[in-house]
Amino acid sequence: MKTILFIVQKEFRQIFRNKGMLPIIFVLPILQLVILSNAATFEIKNIKFSYIDHDKTSFSRALIEKFDASTYFNVVAEFSSKKAAYAEMAKDKIDVIFEIPRYFERDLLKQKNTDISVAINAIDGAAAGVENVYINQIVQDFNKKAKVALSSSTDMANAPKDIVTIPSFWYNKTLNYKTFMVPGILVLLVTMITLFLSGMNIVREKEIGTLEQMNVTPIKKNQFIIGKLFPFWILGFVLLTVGLIIAKVVFDVPIIGSLGLIYFYTAFYLLVVLGMGLFISNFTDTQQQAMFISWFFVVIFILMSGLFTPIESMPMWAQYLTEFNPVKYFVQVTRMVMLKGAHFNDILPQLTKTLIYAVIMNGLAVWSYQKTT
Repeated sequence: MKTILFIVQKEFRQIFRNKGMLPIIFVLPILQLVILSNAATFEIKNIKFSYIDHDKTSFSRALIEKFDASTYFNVVAEFSSKKAAYAEMAKDKIDVIFEIPRYFERDLLKQKNTDISVAINAIDGAAAGVENVYINQIVQDFNKKAKVALSSSTDMANAPKDIVTIPSFWYNKTLNYKTFMVPGILVLLVTMITLFLSGMNIVREKEIGTLEQMNVTPIKKNQFIIGKLFPFWILGFVLLTVGLIIAKVVFDVPIIGSLGLIYFYTAFYLLVVLGMGLFISNFTDTQQQAMFISWFFVVIFILMSGLFTPIESMPMWAQYLTEFNPVKYFVQVTRMVMLKGAHFNDILPQLTKTLIYAVIMNGLAVWSYQKTT
């Protein structure tokens, strides 16, 4: 026990004596959490909207005014021809071309229907899909009001009533996308920092030659590994605590569930990450190699964790692969506990898989570590 404490104290001294390491460990994660949580959103705003009004009637002006009043669209130009509008879209100066046909109001009055042409810059397919939804919502709302204005009192009396839906939003009443993203990005930062530092830790000992000195001492292999990785296990809890404070104070993310349950799960999750870092360090000779290999796995884990894209939207083979992704389980547990107030039984499937993952990963890491001179 004294040997382990000696190694732990030595590691903590190295961390806090290294002035360049402290900002990387504490300052950068805070900045990343604040910046990424504001930047990572699927909500599209300031859409550059343009239109071609061939009708120039009160109805066409009313429709354009609805887009102008929207918080999502920024009406930047009116064009007299398609050619001029398409030329501006080719220069990325506009995102949407909304073309109102001639006799727009007359067709509504007589035929009760008409067509509108919409051209959307779809280089970014996801953004174009969201923009199309926004446009349809505004047109449908305008269509309802136009139907009321065009209908006579007799028609209105006999017309069937519209079905009205009353939505009830659970777990995120304000539909704030940061409420969804902040817990996931917090998981990302805890994973990246602990994996990178643990992966480079033993490799650094190899580079400076102190690992050989440790190997010739009577220190047992398990004592050495525990002593080297325990400080980063504690560091993971520190990063989680700082992240939770920022999530509550800065972003006002609700924490409905038990904080103790989050820390309890994190204790096992960090064993997975630290075991992975040790496993990587056993097969690398330089810190640069360890960093590149760690980054390779982190990118795959992030993209397949459900943090930015739903796992249900992935191909079936990719969904099967996500079962081996520990980040996926941490993201699910953090969101479930913080936003839904999940209890122990609710996260038991993720906890069981994480525990199995930790045993296998650390078993491989210890097995692959050779205490040789």
